[in-house]
Amino acid sequence: MNTFDQVLMMLKTRGAQTAQALAGLLGMTAMGVRRQLELGVEKGLVSFHDTPGKVGRPVRRWQLSEAGHARFPDRHAEVTLDLIDGVRTLFGESGLEKLIVAREAASERAYREQVDPAGTLDQQVAALAAARSLEGYMAEVEPRVDGSVLLLENHCPICAAAQACQQFCRSELDVFRRVLGPGVSVVRIEHQLEGARRCAYLVSQVEPG
Repeated sequence: MNTFDQVLMMLKTRGAQTAQALAGLLGMTAMGVRRQLELGVEKGLVSFHDTPGKVGRPVRRWQLSEAGHARFPDRHAEVTLDLIDGVRTLFGESGLEKLIVAREAASERAYREQVDPAGTLDQQVAALAAARSLEGYMAEVEPRVDGSVLLLENHCPICAAAQACQQFCRSELDVFRRVLGPGVSVVRIEHQLEGARRCAYLVSQVEPG
């Protein structure tokens, strides 16, 4: 991956960043990162906004533009939307629901093969994140001091389908809960369809009682 693509990837997975912060993450000089960011602006892939700094000068934060986000795969959005419309037309909402249930069952089987029920919560969520990353979700985990874990998905490869049929999102959340088991709580705390940069899930053990 070349330097320019590394910068775009970092903005995708980390959100808005200063050039200095990106330089630290990538092991580059701030000037070198700034050149790549300015190139991104020229190409229409990066935008920026300035916020007041503590002392005098404003702080510039860089982020992906809509075109920048579109550089990452979306699993053939047009074909997916056509298929959803076709199922709705031919079989109605009940037919579409059957399609979602079948996809849900297939996903659950695949995730159960990857997630060891005897593993720790961290291990289980990490395995789930690895499976999701293979599907294009650019997932990662972030353990918290209270013992809970954040499952972070920095990209949604089925975003167009989820916008057209939000049952897909409901389906994924249900699958996570079943795979991780009744002793685990999974709550979506950030949602791309509600304007968030990513989807994020708070995963924690349920207190017995």
